[in-house]
Amino acid sequence: MDAKSATLAPGQALSAERTVYSILAAISVSHCLNDTLQSLIPAIYPMLKDNFALTFGQIGLITLAFQLTASLLQPVVGLYTDYRPKPYSLTIGMGFSLVGLLAMAFAANYAMVLVAAALVGIGSSIFHPESSRVARMASGGRPGLAQSVFQVGGNLGSSIGPLLAAFIVLPFGQKSIALFSVIALAAIILYNVGNWYAEYRRNAASRPKAHALASNLHLSQRRIVISIAILILLIFSKFFYMAGLSNYYTFYLIAKFGLTAQEAQVHLFIFLFAVAAGTVIGGPVGDRFGRKYVIWGSILGVLPFTLALPYMNLVGTALLVVVIGFILSSAFSAIIVYAQELVPGKTGMIAGLFFGFAFGMGGLGAALLGQLADHTSIYFVFEVCSFLPAIGLLTVFLPNIEGHRRVAA
Repeated sequence: MDAKSATLAPGQALSAERTVYSILAAISVSHCLNDTLQSLIPAIYPMLKDNFALTFGQIGLITLAFQLTASLLQPVVGLYTDYRPKPYSLTIGMGFSLVGLLAMAFAANYAMVLVAAALVGIGSSIFHPESSRVARMASGGRPGLAQSVFQVGGNLGSSIGPLLAAFIVLPFGQKSIALFSVIALAAIILYNVGNWYAEYRRNAASRPKAHALASNLHLSQRRIVISIAILILLIFSKFFYMAGLSNYYTFYLIAKFGLTAQEAQVHLFIFLFAVAAGTVIGGPVGDRFGRKYVIWGSILGVLPFTLALPYMNLVGTALLVVVIGFILSSAFSAIIVYAQELVPGKTGMIAGLFFGFAFGMGGLGAALLGQLADHTSIYFVFEVCSFLPAIGLLTVFLPNIEGHRRVAA
């Protein structure tokens, strides 16, 4: 995508019916590059463990430092920008991630590693709520599709990180992380997206609000609050489980099957790529058939596979992990858009709340599961996590928004 297409798009797409694919592509690519930086951190855990003689619990605290800053700040950033939009804050977020990555490259002790992880988390907290808002602005009334396109960029970036770690960072050492500073060039794309965002807002008064969801879905405030709470519990089950796979899958493969760290990173890439592929499905299917069905099928549908995973051989483990990643990841886009439709007008706050809670659960999960692995075994961690998707049964209590919308119409 070039700068010209980014700046021309608003004038061409003021119609609420038009999806601005150039902006969706730009925000997805930016998300990919941003999350590539972030995913390098867990990908180099085996190296950090050796370099600083860390326990599994200390490794979990690295993730907690990253996820905690991201989770606590994201709802605040989202709520603030709902009232005071900042079109160029995306570039600032990328800057924080870059500084954190450089600090990680030259960290001389464990405390510096924690500070570096926290800086990357701050970058994430600025980037995600506003970029999710831009995706919705460019959706043309297809928010599920837009959220999936945006989210798949991040998942692709997360899957690329382990490959970069396996073939560049692990062979050449910790300081080679600094080579990825060139990814800061993504700030150029984000600046162009900021131009589009600013022009979109200037034309907001004349743009028809055909796709603003009616506030009266015939749902009581209590029902909306309960529904949001259920969605948060579903996020908990999804990301607590994903924390186990993302952070400890390589250690599990090394311990159980005798793989090398480099071979384990390739397996992690395959899992994360399956996560990216699954993300593409959830949003468009939710737009067409209803988001509740996607949420139901994704989180509860993965349960038989998670229960079987701890008892598989290497081939079976590799195959099941791909299935689990693909099915489980399809829910997140649907959950975000479903929540935004429950609370219209609070796009940034909802995105920040759910992205923040997802990061927080990932960090808390990594820390707690690391402690559990230290006191039991890495195998026991995977056995405990296999039951988490059963929380998906709560989906039955979510209202059918599509049906309520038809009644309101």
